[in-house]
Amino acid sequence: MKKIGLFFGSFNPIHIGHLILANYILENSDMDELWFVVSPQNPFKDKKSLLNDHNRLDMVQLAVKNYPNMRASNVEFSLPKPSYTIDTLTYLHEKHPDYSFSLIMGEDNLKSLHKWKNSDVLIKNHHIIVYPRVFEGEKADSDYLQHENISLIKAPVIELSATEIRNMVKDGKNVRPMLPPEVFEYLDGSSFYK
Repeated sequence: MKKIGLFFGSFNPIHIGHLILANYILENSDMDELWFVVSPQNPFKDKKSLLNDHNRLDMVQLAVKNYPNMRASNVEFSLPKPSYTIDTLTYLHEKHPDYSFSLIMGEDNLKSLHKWKNSDVLIKNHHIIVYPRVFEGEKADSDYLQHENISLIKAPVIELSATEIRNMVKDGKNVRPMLPPEVFEYLDGSSFYK
C-alpha cells in the first residue's frame, strides 16, 4: 500500500520552510510521497488576502518540480467550499483505496483540532504527523499527544511565514532567499501581493 503524507495549506505563497519540512518528513518516515494540498478556502482564514487558487497551485508545482516524491494537489478545488479536511480525506480514500493517507499538521493546529469538523473521526481513522511550531499560547492538549494515531516529530522549526513574505513583497523588500527560485521568479514577474 502506497503511503502518502498530506500537507494541507493555503501556500500563499509556498516558501522554503514548507519544502524543508516536507523533505525532513519524507527522509525521516516511511512515506512514499508527500502531497501539498492547496486549499481554496480554509474555514478559519480570511479569504481577502488569498491569491487565486490556480496561481497558488502553479507556485506549488514550480516549487516541487525537482522533488520526485513531492506533488502539488488541487483535489479541494472541485469539492464544496469551505474545505473540510475530513471531507477531502473521505474523497481521497474513495478515489485511491489502495493508498494510505497521513495528515501533516503544525502543533499550533493540534491545539484547535477539537474545533475541526468530525475531529474525533479524523483522529480515530487517520495517522496524524505533528511538527513543532513557534506559536503564542498554551501547548497542545497532552491527551492528543498520547493518542496512538498522533506522532510528534522533531522536525526543524522554521520561523518563516507566508504572511511575513506577503508583507515584505508589499513593502518592496527582497524575499528571494525565502522562496524556491522558481517561485521567486514567478512572483517577481507579477503584481501579486503588491
